[in-house]
Amino acid sequence: MSYVASIHIYPVKSLDGIAVSQAPILASGALAGDRSFAICDRAGEFVNAKRNSGVHFLRLSFDIKKRIAGLKIQDTEQEIFFHVDRERPAIESWLSNYFGFPVKLIENLLAGFPDDTAAPGPSIISTATIAEVASWFPRVCVNEMRHRLRANIEIGDVPAFWEDRLFGAADEVVRFKIGPVIFEGINPGQPCLQSHRNSAAKEAYPNLKTMLAAKQNQIMPELQKKGHFNHFSRLLVNTRVPLQAAGTIVHIGDEVQILSVSKSVFNTISD
Repeated sequence: MSYVASIHIYPVKSLDGIAVSQAPILASGALAGDRSFAICDRAGEFVNAKRNSGVHFLRLSFDIKKRIAGLKIQDTEQEIFFHVDRERPAIESWLSNYFGFPVKLIENLLAGFPDDTAAPGPSIISTATIAEVASWFPRVCVNEMRHRLRANIEIGDVPAFWEDRLFGAADEVVRFKIGPVIFEGINPGQPCLQSHRNSAAKEAYPNLKTMLAAKQNQIMPELQKKGHFNHFSRLLVNTRVPLQAAGTIVHIGDEVQILSVSKSVFNTISD
């Protein structure tokens, strides 16, 4: 039986995630607490791994109930804690000093800051896929690959690349159910691989994205027929969720059932 093996949310966009046992669905379709915060520069652009390599060496812990963020620089001992409401100027000052330019920590409680605004629901992958892809790179462990791919929901008791069943051709959506919630699988997502670095060590992997694309091209050529792949190195499945699912909770252990392939009729909102 395919089921939810783990759930991860990423409180601050581009930074570390935290494992949770359950997560409510927002009206946007996103998981509550996922990418609720983002770091922006003066121009309003996101500070992320694509634009600033310092993101890879910034470690985050986050207490959701107490709304306390812990920040530290990788390979250092000192971790500084901030209340994200009462101490917003202090956390922004710390981050500005770290990056070397002024930044703001912004928040969107309604929809967060999804990577795909057309499909702002949780991203999905199988645990077996993470392990398989990690095995392609001798110096990348499963947890490191999990950190790179940054999926919200992992599906267990299925083979690698099982999640490819959750999206159809470019003009189709796949409806599936997780517990009581109906999802639409929209398209395959592209993980952030631009840095080619191991986030647990200052070690470069200059050909990581090229190697991933070549391996996918070798073992998954049929995916091109679905029309989503303008290039390889895409993993994960991006989703949408109906508005009426707002407030419903996804739990570890929930069964995953594929329902149908058809056109989308759900109305959603995105940021």
